[in-house]
Amino acid sequence: MSEAGDDKIRLDKWLWAARFYKTRAQAKAAIEGGKVHCRGERCKPSREPKVGDELVIRTSFDERTVQILSLSAVRRGAPEAQMLYRETANSIERREQAAALRKAGSFGLSTDGRPSKKQRRQLSQFRDNHE
Repeated sequence: MSEAGDDKIRLDKWLWAARFYKTRAQAKAAIEGGKVHCRGERCKPSREPKVGDELVIRTSFDERTVQILSLSAVRRGAPEAQMLYRETANSIERREQAAALRKAGSFGLSTDGRPSKKQRRQLSQFRDNHE
């Protein structure tokens, strides 16, 4: 996948090409906001990633730990973009557990919906007595 001239590529451009972010501007903002760490350290958008580097990338609810397999400055289809990196097994397991918790709803909390009129009265009395 590595093309001629790809030896010097910016980290924000690689994240965009690997399809972690939709635009380079979003990738740059995420790096500057501390959502991307390389070898356990915050980094700059202009950092030159190398094959074998390990990145920790936070996007919305997920945190991924990936190892760079190849460099590319060209954004292509998702199947080709996935060949640029490999996600660690530990990272996949953590993401699946977090997704299961989110799917269960409110981290395992469930209610029967809105309180009834009687339950509202009891809540009101409880608040009045404990103020």
